[in-house]
Amino acid sequence: MNRAEKAALQLQAVSVLRTLKETRTYDELAEETGLPAGDLNRYVNGHVLPSAERAREVVDGVGRDTLRDELESRVRVDEEGYVDNSDVVFDQSFLDLVAPVASESLDFDRPDVVLTAATDGITLAAALASHYDARCAYAKKTKETAVDEFFEARQRLESGIEITYYLPAHALDGGESVLVVDDLIRSGETQELLLDIAGAAGADVVGVFALIAAGEEGIERARDRVEAPVDALAHFD
Repeated sequence: MNRAEKAALQLQAVSVLRTLKETRTYDELAEETGLPAGDLNRYVNGHVLPSAERAREVVDGVGRDTLRDELESRVRVDEEGYVDNSDVVFDQSFLDLVAPVASESLDFDRPDVVLTAATDGITLAAALASHYDARCAYAKKTKETAVDEFFEARQRLESGIEITYYLPAHALDGGESVLVVDDLIRSGETQELLLDIAGAAGADVVGVFALIAAGEEGIERARDRVEAPVDALAHFD
C-alpha cells in the first residue's frame, strides 16, 4: 500500500466513524468497534488518523456490517415483496460511505467505467465512480435524440414483455474495465442486459454490485456470467 492509498483508507475510516457517531455515544461506539473511546474521539474530531490496520478493520468489518444494518432499517418491503429503497437512493451522503466499504470488502479491481441502468442506480453509480475516479455511464430504455450510435441489449421476459436498453457508443471503449452496479437485483434481468452491453463494447467486467439483493436468483445469474466478484450490501428473502 502506497502513501496515497493509506491516506485514502484512513480518511474512509474516519468518514464511517463520523457517521456512526451521529447516533451513538463514544462509549457505545467503543463497544461496537472495540476501539478505545478516547482514540475514537480523536479520530472523529480530526486530531489524528487511525493506523492503516485500524482503518482497514473499521472499513472492512464494522463499516459494512453497520451500513448494512442502516440500509435494512431504511428499506420497506410490502406484502407482495415490492421493495421501497427511496430513503437510500436519495441519500447521496450514505451512498458515498457505501462506495469505499464495498470497494474494500469485495475487492473489486479499479474500473475505468461504472455502468448502471437509469434511473435508480445512478446515485450509487455516481458514488462508486467518484470513489474510483472513474467515469459513470448509464443505459436507458430510450435512445438519446442527438446520438447516432448505440450499444443495444434486448431481452424478452417470461411475461412476454420485451426490454431494451441503449448506451451511447462513445460512453464505453473496447478493453476498458467496467463495474456493473444497480440499486436492486432481483431476477438479474437488468444486470444481464448491462453485461450484454459491456460485452458488445468489448469491455472487461470487474464486478457486479447492488445495494440490495431480493432473493438469490439475480445474484446467481450474474455469477454464472462473470468470474469477477458479485454481491450486494444487504440480502432480503
